[in-house]
Amino acid sequence: MTPTPRDWAARFSDRMARVRASEIRELLKLLDQPDILSFAGGIPDPELFPVERIEAAYRRILADADLARQALQYSVSEGYLPLRQWIAGRMTRDGMPCTADNIMLTAGSQQALDLLGKLLLSAGDTVLTARPTYLGALQAFNGYQPAYLDLPDGALSGAGGEAFEARCAGAVGYFVPDFANPTGRSLTLSEREGLLDLADRLDMTLIEEAAYRDLRFAGEPLPTLLGLDIARTGSIETARTLYCGTFSKTLSPALRIGWVCGAAAAIEKLVLLKQGADLHVSTINQMVAHQVVSEGYDQHLGRLRAAYGAKRQALLAALDRHMPPGVAWSIPEGGMFVWLTLPEGLDGKILLERALAEERVAFVPGEPFFAEVASRNCLRLSYSMPGDADIDEGVRRLGRLIARAG
Repeated sequence: MTPTPRDWAARFSDRMARVRASEIRELLKLLDQPDILSFAGGIPDPELFPVERIEAAYRRILADADLARQALQYSVSEGYLPLRQWIAGRMTRDGMPCTADNIMLTAGSQQALDLLGKLLLSAGDTVLTARPTYLGALQAFNGYQPAYLDLPDGALSGAGGEAFEARCAGAVGYFVPDFANPTGRSLTLSEREGLLDLADRLDMTLIEEAAYRDLRFAGEPLPTLLGLDIARTGSIETARTLYCGTFSKTLSPALRIGWVCGAAAAIEKLVLLKQGADLHVSTINQMVAHQVVSEGYDQHLGRLRAAYGAKRQALLAALDRHMPPGVAWSIPEGGMFVWLTLPEGLDGKILLERALAEERVAFVPGEPFFAEVASRNCLRLSYSMPGDADIDEGVRRLGRLIARAG
């Protein structure tokens, strides 16, 4: 007799109803198909990884008996102190005065978001987000069963209305001020100040995602939310903003090193949650990252900015050449993404199916990036991976398809 499979779904917790597969993760599988021109994965170009410097750091550490014993052993949950000190110095230089006690290292900023959701969210709590917002943040928060609220137009200038402000009183706000995933857009200085004003009025906690902040290649740098918050309140210990950084976009995603920076009282609790999750980030990877960033990091960032800035320009030029009337797009000053708004009536998900079948082009439909009220006539293009020729050919094919579909 064939045994009956166990009904695992009946045993899952209620929160699992909110946990779904990432459309982006599924699309990454397409990268193995050589005939696909892909704008899908928002992943760094491996040609820009500092491979030789990373390899040399591993060799130096493992060749030193004392360092090797430390690198291959368990470590503290807060993270490798020299790296935390380096990050604190870097953040202080960037207008966010802090110490190593204000920083905890995480397995990329994605784990930081998950731990912050666990720290800050109870079932039914409100999360305020931009519209659209980073899909990975929604996935991190979904397991804690929040209610989502889109930031309405005009809210950062005080025009959100009483009903909106009543809904987000005491909420957790999640924002990507610099070169947001998926839109590539940045908050202006007045919008940053307006967001802090709103948070002050409504006693909101803010999570600032800064994964792309170091990848600016146009315009002038703006202060972070945390920096503005510290300037207002006088200290990181009195600020309401928790800052998430990462080396995944600048060194290598495989190192899995990000961090949270905030008031020591919040960091202490996050450390306890980190202990329950995975004890600590890989010790040797933390030590390698510290060696790599300790010398020549700004020069490395300059190389990344030049390369990604050229790719962005190639994509914007291709869009100008090949997109039919009625298509609009963002013009980012940094990061890895351009956001397309299609004519009304077109659905990004349906367009993707046709793009793969008819033109062998991949992108990410826009709908999954909306937390509360979705839009379908939009999509995300990432320019981080393809070369100039593939960018032009891929956009040409996509424009041809949009013209047919419209």
